[in-house]
Amino acid sequence: MTNILSLIPARGGSKGIPRKNIRDFAGYPLIAWSIAAGLQAHTINRVIVSTDDEEIAAVARGYGAETPFMRPHELAQDRTNDLPVFEHALKWLEDIESYKPDIVVQLRPTSPIRPKDCVDNAVRILIENSDADSVRGVVAAGQNPHKMWRFNGYDKPMKPLLEVEGINEPYNAPRQILPPVYWQTGHIDVIRTSTITRKHSLTGSVVYPLVIDARYTVDIDTLADWAKYEALVTSGLEMVTPDKRLRRAMPKKIELIICDFDGVITDNRVWVDQDGHEAIAAYRSDSLRIHELRAKGVEVIILSSEPNPVVAARAKKMDVEAIHGVGIQDKGRAMREVLERKNVRAENVIYIGNDRNDLPCFEIAGWSVAVADAYPEIIRSADHVLTRAGGHGALRELCDLILSKDSK
Repeated sequence: MTNILSLIPARGGSKGIPRKNIRDFAGYPLIAWSIAAGLQAHTINRVIVSTDDEEIAAVARGYGAETPFMRPHELAQDRTNDLPVFEHALKWLEDIESYKPDIVVQLRPTSPIRPKDCVDNAVRILIENSDADSVRGVVAAGQNPHKMWRFNGYDKPMKPLLEVEGINEPYNAPRQILPPVYWQTGHIDVIRTSTITRKHSLTGSVVYPLVIDARYTVDIDTLADWAKYEALVTSGLEMVTPDKRLRRAMPKKIELIICDFDGVITDNRVWVDQDGHEAIAAYRSDSLRIHELRAKGVEVIILSSEPNPVVAARAKKMDVEAIHGVGIQDKGRAMREVLERKNVRAENVIYIGNDRNDLPCFEIAGWSVAVADAYPEIIRSADHVLTRAGGHGALRELCDLILSKDSK
């Protein structure tokens, strides 16, 4: 059996459109469209995302891709070519997993709209042509380069860009008699692994075409492109469409639980006396099994934008760390800082929340958990929904789930 890997390169440091790989495109994160193209193809055995960004990795896993490694930062710069990214992925997979695919399929996130048979057709062309080093998606060019010119200064004469054998002055010739030309797209590249490892190229010297209907031509570089191409999704084109977000299983290895405070540790109500002092209601039993988790190497942290000292007071009573205050407005960023400080991988983290400002943390965590009375958007986005409401034993229920898993 031919072993075929789909590799999706998605670095975190996009300048033109910040965080573009996980920005919503027609209802799904941009990267989900390329993941779907790999997962829905009949010929693909594995779909892996190569990224340097934990948040992108978490979103990718949520839509069914693997992220077995993190790409080194030096291979995620503005000027980094694709070749070293693919060489790194193949070497890691061979060294760590003893896995070596026969064929690698590149699916760029910036070309999200693909015909449903795009991947399988490109793979078929490569397999049927033993001389092929690769197959690349192309569309009929909108402008014919035989009518193009080049010059070295406005005061210098021009020269034709191309010449055509048998046609004098092709730039004056009717378009119909000129050779057809094609523009390479970002939809798909199918490459023999040997082309990458032996020829150190993502194309090689023998490149076969997969001709794609020009209506599918999409390459997103600017926000104007974004709005323009989103409209294609509702244009009636037959295309690969992502499935709904997959519900992930609880991680095999858990190092950290991060909890929201209001609506998770509390029931989201607050009592205010005449002097403005606030009091909250919490569930005493939430903290009873935290010591058992800690003994198994699982730490619990409270992350809250609530500045009230009651957060620190309750955390002290529970014997857990609390990170809170008005400076925690971007909880996703705060969570990434916690993981970096503690040197914990996102895939080994559980986040439990109840409100919309928890969504960035859901995208980062390896497993996202919603309390029973969370906002509907949170419940739809969660990997697991608890039976208990916030402030009524939700954290205790999660602790019980983890400890019961470990006891099996």
